[in-house]
Amino acid sequence: MKTRESAENYLETILMLSRSGKPVRSVDVAGELEYTKPSVSVAMKNLRAGGHIEVDRDGSILLTESGRKIAESMYERHTLISDWLISLGVDGETAANDACRMEHAMSEQSFSAIKRYLENSGG
Repeated sequence: MKTRESAENYLETILMLSRSGKPVRSVDVAGELEYTKPSVSVAMKNLRAGGHIEVDRDGSILLTESGRKIAESMYERHTLISDWLISLGVDGETAANDACRMEHAMSEQSFSAIKRYLENSGG
């Protein structure tokens, strides 16, 4: 997995977990992604160094402005692509798995074109 894709997955997961209103900790991210705690710890260190997250004294992970921007972009891509695939008859689990891979590989130009098409077609 590419480093950028991995970082995007972590940030998107932190965003999704934070929507519950509860503090997000590394153990929560590890559980959600089914990664080992040491792997998540290294990723959090890299995201912190990149300025995408902050970790408070209690160990709660908070997205910075740059981290939130990336996470929200990935979440939008994931949701739109997954919903689109489901509307084409793909089962939910397959659509979600495919969307997870496609959201990282697709250019902004292609994503914007699909988004415009779906908005204009009512789909």
